[in-house]
Amino acid sequence: MNIKKVLFYMIISALAFTLMNVSVKQLQHYSVYQIVFFRGFGSFILTMAILKRLKIPILGNNRKLLVLRAIVGTSSMTLFFMSLKYLSAGTAVSLRYLAPIFSAVFAIFILKEKIKPVQWLFFIISFIGVLTLKGLDSNLDNTGLLLVFGAAVLSGLVYIIISKIGKSDHPIVIVNYFMFTATIFGGVLAIPYWQNPIGVDWMFFLTLGIFGFIGQLYMTKAFQIASNNLVAPFKYLEVLFTGLIGFMWLGEVYTIWSLVGIILIILGLVMNVLYKARDKRYTL
Repeated sequence: MNIKKVLFYMIISALAFTLMNVSVKQLQHYSVYQIVFFRGFGSFILTMAILKRLKIPILGNNRKLLVLRAIVGTSSMTLFFMSLKYLSAGTAVSLRYLAPIFSAVFAIFILKEKIKPVQWLFFIISFIGVLTLKGLDSNLDNTGLLLVFGAAVLSGLVYIIISKIGKSDHPIVIVNYFMFTATIFGGVLAIPYWQNPIGVDWMFFLTLGIFGFIGQLYMTKAFQIASNNLVAPFKYLEVLFTGLIGFMWLGEVYTIWSLVGIILIILGLVMNVLYKARDKRYTL
């Protein structure tokens, strides 16, 4: 296993997702459904091309679960994009990464998994981070907070659905269902609010699907050559990159309390990942 290669893949993935988030922030004067449409359509073209090249059946095997994953994933993505209208990019990304906590709670009831007491401690640390953001950062918007919490809850449910699908369907098939659903959902709902992109906005729209796909591709590559427990902590590079670019490019302001809150959120989640890495009975 090449650690340098894992780090390279995850840096590329985090940068791609960061640039996608920044593009969404630049398109806030358009309908969120139009943004979802372009995000889905760009990636859908790429996933269809790959499926055709690899001669993989498009419809897959667990069709009901694939459709459910696509609907829940599209809903989560839409809520997250909506939240970016109200929150700084770094804060929104940090709060969205609470998804593993909600996934763990869903797993108790759906997958009958158990959570050890020390893991609840790690989750509490992350929630203290949320409370720090909400209670001590006056710049945090309540509407944005509710939207990104909804996105995190649904994203947590997506993890459970993917676990239920297991290895019976190719990852590209799963993503293809997701992107097709996002394209149809965003395209139909965007019709009453459609605005023809002007100038540089075309570039931001056209790169949404490309950056999203690159992020998924390189993250998948990293998970293919290393254990989940090693790769997972690197996912939080997206928070760092998004915060830095938001500060330098978008002129976003982060208070001391917002930074403390973000650090606590990520600290609790990373500690949980590292703890699970010590226990070989768990797989992220």
